Amino acid sequence: MLSAALLLLSATPAAADSVYLSSHIPTTTNKIIVQMFEWTWDSVAAECGYFLGTSGIGFVQVSPAQENWKGDGVWWDSYQPESYNIAGKHGNRTSFANMVTTCHNNGVGVIVDTVMNHQTGQTSGTGWTGDTFTKYVYPGTYEYQDFHHTQCGSWNGQISKWEDSLQWLEEEEETHAQHPGLDNYGNATEVQFCELVGLADLATETEYVRSRLAQYINDLISLGVDGLRLDASKHMPVADIANILSRTTKQLYITQEVIYGAGEPITPNMYTGNGDVQEHVLPYSREGDMLFRFTSAIESAFNSGNIAQLQYVPFDGWVPSSSANAFVTNHDTERNGGSLNYLSPNNEYVLAYIYALSFPYGTPTILSSYIFANTDVGPPNGGYGTCYGTGGVNGFLCQHRWIAIAGMIGFFNQVGSSAVVNWVSDAYNRIAYGRGALGHVGINLSGSTWTRSFTTSLPSGTYCDIVHGSVSGTTCSGPTIVVSNGEFTTTVNTYDGFGIHTGAKIE
Repeated sequence: MLSAALLLLSATPAAADSVYLSSHIPTTTNKIIVQMFEWTWDSVAAECGYFLGTSGIGFVQVSPAQENWKGDGVWWDSYQPESYNIAGKHGNRTSFANMVTTCHNNGVGVIVDTVMNHQTGQTSGTGWTGDTFTKYVYPGTYEYQDFHHTQCGSWNGQISKWEDSLQWLEEEEETHAQHPGLDNYGNATEVQFCELVGLADLATETEYVRSRLAQYINDLISLGVDGLRLDASKHMPVADIANILSRTTKQLYITQEVIYGAGEPITPNMYTGNGDVQEHVLPYSREGDMLFRFTSAIESAFNSGNIAQLQYVPFDGWVPSSSANAFVTNHDTERNGGSLNYLSPNNEYVLAYIYALSFPYGTPTILSSYIFANTDVGPPNGGYGTCYGTGGVNGFLCQHRWIAIAGMIGFFNQVGSSAVVNWVSDAYNRIAYGRGALGHVGINLSGSTWTRSFTTSLPSGTYCDIVHGSVSGTTCSGPTIVVSNGEFTTTVNTYDGFGIHTGAKIE
C-alpha cells in the first residue's frame, strides 16, 4: 500500500495540472488548508481570486458536494447524502467546476469534505434536485441490501459526536428501534457496522458500494479536485477505505476524521496508511477524563493557562507529525465544546492559532466559518461567504483574514521544517520560541504585560510584527522589533503575542 496519498498542485498557478505523488504533508510551497465551512461554490471562487491566492494558503476545504437531504436551515443536512449528483445548497455542477478552475488559476488546491460512511437519517425526504427517498432506498443509487442492518445496542444509549445538537434524534427514535444504533465504542464491529446517530450505514465491504463510491470520487477528480476529507472514517474499516481509494483514477490528498477515545480498539494511528489523520478527540472521555490530543490539548492548555506544556507536543501515542492534519477547531468542535472557538475569552482563540501555525506539528487546517446563535443553524447570507478587509461581513467571520492569523500563515510558510530553538517559559502562561534562524514567536496568556530580552537565531535587522501588522515594501503597518547580535527586547501586552520572521524583515 502506498504510504501516502497526496495529489499536489505545482507551486505556480500556471502549472496547476502538473501533479505528483509525495508524502502526507504537502511538498508544495504553501501547505495550509482553510476549511470554508458552508460557503457556496461561487463565494469560494471569489475568495480564491480576491485573497486566498495571494495569502499563502495552499488548499481550500469545501463542504460536501454530493446532493443531500434538503433540510430546514440546519448545517448538518450537508452530511446526509441523498445521491451523488453535484447539486445542492452550495451550488450546481457548473458552479462547482468553475470554483475548482478559479482556485487552481490562483494557485489554490481544492479538498472536498466527503461522506462515504452513510446516507440520511430521515425516514423519508427530498433531495435538492427534487428526488424523493426513503431511508435505505435511494432510487438510482442504493437499495436496502446496500446497508448494514445489524442489531446493535439501544438507541437511547447511543453516543453521538453531535449529541444534544441534533433535534431530529427524538423524532427518529421509533425508526431506530428497528435498527438500533451504535452504543458500545469498545466493540469495533459495532462502531463500524452499526448506525452512527441513526444514519443509514453503508455496507462499504460490498463490491457495489465500493464501486459506487469510487465512481463519485472519480467524478470529482474529473472536475479537478485535489483531495478529500473523509467524514466519519472511524466508522469504516481501514481496508474498505483503502479499497475504494485504490479505484480512483489518480492519487488524492486524503485526510480522515478518526476521533480518538481512550481504551477504544479503533485508533487514529490505524488509518495513516490511507493518508493523513485529523488529530482530535471527543470533548469528553467515556471514562470522564479530558483526553490530550491536539485540538483538546490546545483547548485545555489555553483554558487552564498552562501553555508551557505545549513544548512537548506531540504527546505519547499521537499520530506522528508526518501523518497529522491538526486544527485548533473545526465545524463540529466549535459547536460541541470540544475546542476553543471565536467566543473564547482573553483572546485565547487567536493565541492558539499563533501556536498552531508556529509549532511544527502536522499540516494545519484553519476554520473559516460564521456567527451562530445556536449549534444547528445554517450559514447566513444564503451561504455566500463574504469578507472585507481583515474580517467578515454579513454574518461570516472569515478567520483566515484576521490580521494575526493571516500573518501567521506567512510565518508558517517561511519557517518550513526548521527546528524549535531558544524555548523560553518565564511562567506556565508565557512562552516564546524560535524556528531555526527563520522566525520567532511569543505568547503572553497572562493579565500583566511581559517585557524581557529574548535570545534568537534571527539575523540582525528590523522585523515587522506580523501578529499586528503586514509588510508593504519596506514598511510595516504594525509595530516592529529590532534584532541585534542574536537578541531583541520587546513588551508583549496582556493576552497577546508577537511573531517575526525573515520574510517580514524590512531593514
